[in-house]
Amino acid sequence: MRPDPNTLFPNPKIPGICYIKNAVKSPNIIIGDYTYYHDPEGADQFEKHVTHFYPFIGDKLIIGKFCAIASGIEFVMNGANHRMNCISTYPFYIMGGDWGSAMAPVKDELPLKGDTIVGNDVWIGQNVTVMPGVHIGDGAIIGANAVVARDIPPYSIAVGNPCRVVKKRFSDEIISHLLEIKWWDWDIEKIESSFAALSSGDLSLIKKLKP
Repeated sequence: MRPDPNTLFPNPKIPGICYIKNAVKSPNIIIGDYTYYHDPEGADQFEKHVTHFYPFIGDKLIIGKFCAIASGIEFVMNGANHRMNCISTYPFYIMGGDWGSAMAPVKDELPLKGDTIVGNDVWIGQNVTVMPGVHIGDGAIIGANAVVARDIPPYSIAVGNPCRVVKKRFSDEIISHLLEIKWWDWDIEKIESSFAALSSGDLSLIKKLKP
């Protein structure tokens, strides 16, 4: 029996793995099937790791299918940004009381970066911080403790603070083929029949797969 993408915990023997699309409540967090967060201390609390997420800004966190996200992740959203063109960056107006009359910024004055997007089949290591508006391409790997402040191309390995690409996972030919076939969008029966190629280091097998 295959795992049910609509359940919280697909494997009762590993309660730290959660299919997080079934755990989030915010309509601005969009997560694909089979993407999991692993955290023995509460994998179903993934939404707590999406910080500075304010409805009036309207940005989205979009994560594709079949992603593996390790514990300690933090997605910092656009609400963390302050005005930088004023003398002080301090947000007096949000403190309430008599300070509530301080001049609040209009949306266009904030350095907003847009939606944060993680592609499909992305592996994110432990204790990674992803900054607002970053795009992480399909098949990328982000090393533990990285701070991702800029876009990461598909099928790249990126590490460090600031996070930087250290190598491509495959040749340009293989990467182009993978981005063409988009295996994560296949029906589950076709994916299951392709396990031998998807789970093998023999790259000649993947070349035989068609969209």
